[in-house]
Amino acid sequence: MGKNILITGGAGFIGSHVVRLMVTKYPQYQIFNLDALTYAGNLENLKDIEKAANYHFLKANILEADALKAIFEKHAITDVIHLAAESHVDRSIVSPLDFVYTNVIGTVNLLNTAKEFWKGDLSYEKAHDGSWEKNRNHIFYHISTDEVYGSLGKEGLFKETTAYDPNSPYSASKAASDHFVRAYGETYHLPYVVSNCSNNYGPNHFPEKLIPLFIHNIINKKALPVYGDGLYTRDWLYVIDHARAIDIIFHQGKNGDTYNIGGFNEWTNIDLVKLMCAQMDVKLGRAVGESESLITYVKDRPGHDRRYAIDATKLNKELGWSPSVTFEQGLAATIDWYLNNGPWLENVTSGSYQTYYSSMYTNR
Repeated sequence: MGKNILITGGAGFIGSHVVRLMVTKYPQYQIFNLDALTYAGNLENLKDIEKAANYHFLKANILEADALKAIFEKHAITDVIHLAAESHVDRSIVSPLDFVYTNVIGTVNLLNTAKEFWKGDLSYEKAHDGSWEKNRNHIFYHISTDEVYGSLGKEGLFKETTAYDPNSPYSASKAASDHFVRAYGETYHLPYVVSNCSNNYGPNHFPEKLIPLFIHNIINKKALPVYGDGLYTRDWLYVIDHARAIDIIFHQGKNGDTYNIGGFNEWTNIDLVKLMCAQMDVKLGRAVGESESLITYVKDRPGHDRRYAIDATKLNKELGWSPSVTFEQGLAATIDWYLNNGPWLENVTSGSYQTYYSSMYTNR
C-alpha cells in the first residue's frame, strides 16, 4: 500500500541513510525529507537519490507550526519518522535552550500536527491486549537515544524498562520529547513507536563526533583529544544497520511500544581511538604508532556519563534484527568512506565549521 512518509532531519547523518533506504526499497511510497539545513544537514548526503520519482525535499523547521500544517495538508502525510534533533552534547552544555526548542517544542509541534491531521482515522477503542493496533493506518515513529537512561556502572545493560535518568541538557531534552510522544499516545490515542539507539558511526557523519572528527584529525596529523582517562565506554552501532532497524520497527513494531537498538559491542574511548589509529596507519601507509602519538588527554566535560550499553535482545527476538557487521568491519568501511570522499570532508570542515570545532570535541 502506498504511503506518504514525512522523515524529519532527513539531510542529517542518520536521517540521510533512512531516507535513502526508504526511497530505494519502497518505490510505492512517497518520501518527503523535511530538513532545516542547519550546520549538520547536508543535501550532498543524498545526491545519489535526489532525482528519484518518489523523493521530495522540503526545507522547513519543525519549530514552524504553520509550515508543518501546510505540509501535512498539501502532501496528505500518512506517517512520520522523526529524526530531526540537536544532538551534540557539548553544544547542549553551552546553549541548552536551543535543545529545548528543537528537541522538545519541535517534537510537540509535530505531534500536534499529526494528531489534528489524523484525528478522523484514530480509534478510541483498545484491542483485547490493551494496544491501539487499530490505529496503525498511521504511525508516529520517534527516534531517540540511549542517553536518556543516564549512566551505567561496570555491569548491566539498558533495557526498554530502564528508568530515565538523563544527565546532560541534550539527554534531558530527548527524554522530555520521548515522554511527550508517549503522553500523546495515551491521551489522544496517537499511534506511535519509540526507539532508543546507542552511538552511531558510519559514512556522512558530520565531524563533531568522535569517529569522524578523529579520522579528519589523523589525516591532517592534528591532536586527538580524549576526555579524562579515556575509559568512558560506549556501545557502537553502524548507521546502515540502524537504518535497517528503523525500517523493520516502522513496518513491524507494535503500536505504543519501545525498542532499543544497539550494536552488541562495547568499547572504551581510548581502545576505540587506538584501533582507529592502527587501521589508519595501515591505510595511509604510515609507520606503526604514528597516528597513536597524536593522542592527548584533555579535561573532562561536565555531566559525562561513564558507560552506556544497550540490550537489543527484544528487537532481535521479536523482529529478527541483528547487526550486519562487527565494529572492526564497520570502522574499516567508515574510514575507507572518508578517505575516498575527501572533498566532502574538507567542505564540511572548512571556514566557520573548522574554527568552531577546533575548540570543541566530543567523546560521546
